[in-house]
Amino acid sequence: MSNEPGLRALIITQDEPFFLPRALERLYAQTKGRHQIVGCILLSASPFGKKESFIQKALKTRAVFGNAFFLRYALRFVWNKLTKPNAMEKVLQSHGTPIIRLDQSINAAESLDLIRKHNPDILLSIAGNEIFKRPLIDLAPKGCLNLHTALLPKYRGLMPSFWVLKNREPETGVSIFLVDEGIDSGPIVVQKPVQIGDMTQEQLIRYTKDLGMDGMAEALDIMAQPKPDLIENNADDATYFTFPTAQDVAEFRRAGAKFF
Repeated sequence: MSNEPGLRALIITQDEPFFLPRALERLYAQTKGRHQIVGCILLSASPFGKKESFIQKALKTRAVFGNAFFLRYALRFVWNKLTKPNAMEKVLQSHGTPIIRLDQSINAAESLDLIRKHNPDILLSIAGNEIFKRPLIDLAPKGCLNLHTALLPKYRGLMPSFWVLKNREPETGVSIFLVDEGIDSGPIVVQKPVQIGDMTQEQLIRYTKDLGMDGMAEALDIMAQPKPDLIENNADDATYFTFPTAQDVAEFRRAGAKFF
C-alpha cells in the first residue's frame, strides 16, 4: 500500500447511462479522503450477464419485457446519448480516474496485466457482467468486493430487484461480499436492509444502487482492517434466480408489481 490514506481500489463496472453515473458519484463522495480509486475498467453495458451485440440486447429486451418497457428505455438511451454523452467517462475523468477499456475477457492474461499496472489493494465489482476466475479474484491482496442488490444468501443470481417484486417480498436490501468462484456465494462484508413499500422496479434499482455505494464505502473501511469481521453467506439458506422469461414478466404484472 502507498502512503496515501486507506486502500487503493480499482472499479470494474459497465458503461451504463441510467443508474451508474449517479451511483459512482456517491461512491466518490463516500470514500473521499479515506480510500483511493486508482482506475476503472469500463465494460460494455449488458443487463443479461454476458456480452451480446447491441441488436441482440435490444431484441431480447423487447421479447422479454414488452413494447412499453422497450420503448421507455430505448428513448431514454437515445436521450442520454444526446444530452449526456459518455456520462460514465465524464464522471471518472472529473475525478482523475484512469479508464481502462479491454479488448478481451477480463480474465485474459493481457487484461490482468493491465489491472496489475495500477497496483490495486482491492477490486470493486459494481454491475460487472462477466464471471470472475481465480487469477482475477486473487489479483489484489484484499480480494474483490461485489455489490449485490439483495439480502444474501437469498436471491442470488440475476435481477434480484425483479424477483423480489414479483414474489411480493416486503423487504430486500444490499449485500457487499467478497467474490469467490461461486455465484454470489462469498463471505459477506456489509448488509443493509430496504423496506420495499410501493416502490417500482426502477425506483428500487436506483435506491439500492445508491445505498450499495454507502455499503461499498463501509466495506472498504472494514477490509482495511488487519482481520476484517465477515458474515457467513450460508449456502443452506440460498435461493437462486436466472434472467426472467416473458412468462415471469406476465406474472410480475399480475402480482401488481410495476417496472416504472
